[in-house]
Amino acid sequence: MQHIVMRTFLFCAILLVATISCDWIGNTPSFGDDFITYTIKAGDHEVEKNANTPFTASSMRFQVVFDSSCIYQTAIPENQFDINKLYGFSDCSSQHQNNSARFGWNWLEGNIHIYAYTYANGIREVKDLGTAELNETNSFKIALEDNAYIFSYHGVDTKMPRHCSGGVGIAYKLLPYFGGDEVAPHEMKIKIRNL
Repeated sequence: MQHIVMRTFLFCAILLVATISCDWIGNTPSFGDDFITYTIKAGDHEVEKNANTPFTASSMRFQVVFDSSCIYQTAIPENQFDINKLYGFSDCSSQHQNNSARFGWNWLEGNIHIYAYTYANGIREVKDLGTAELNETNSFKIALEDNAYIFSYHGVDTKMPRHCSGGVGIAYKLLPYFGGDEVAPHEMKIKIRNL
């Protein structure tokens, strides 16, 4: 009997911690897997309850699943080329529009296009890395190298300039963000799993 009570208590404690953690970052786990579903509501840029979660590692590895909610048409046709932000981190103990590395994406010509998207000392640089399939698991990695970021996607490494060397310093994770100029035309969901 004591084992059953202990197991029940442990299960409830784990569930409570998971619920609090998910609520703190404003997203919920997708039951049946270990992805987190990030939701951008219609008329918004940011995911719900976006928080500056600290980031201290020298690399970031994750997987993403885009679904049909990521198919969209912008109100102004040229804004279709704007790059939405997927996931990454600030760098060099500065704000992300000064120094950061993240992947970007957009829906263009019937495909999800993936980009390396960086700021180095306030200068933005973008490189097209290919496409992603809807409802498929896609793997991503950003690694730090002195004066460079290494973006890995579909087995190809792409080097981008970095303003500082060493660790990230005081930094934070960058969560999904729609736009560009326009807000999300409808609710979008992106599933991300940290590795």
